[in-house]
Amino acid sequence: MRVDVYDNNVDQAIRVLKKKMNREGMFREMKKRKFFEKPSERRRRKKAEAVRRLRKKIRRAVAAGAS
Repeated sequence: MRVDVYDNNVDQAIRVLKKKMNREGMFREMKKRKFFEKPSERRRRKKAEAVRRLRKKIRRAVAAGAS
C-alpha cells in the first residue's frame, strides 16, 4: 500500500492511509489476529457471517422487488 505526501501535509496522508486500510479490512484483520481463535470458534464466526450476508442479500432483494 502506498500513500504519497504532498507539501509536507502528513495529516492528510495519514487520513488517506487510514481510509485505504479500512477499505481493505486491515483494522478488522488486526483486531481478529490479536488473540488466538480456536478452530471451532472460527467455524462458528464464519457461519454467522455467511448467515448475516445471506439475510442482507434477501433483505435487499425484497426491498428492490417492493419498489
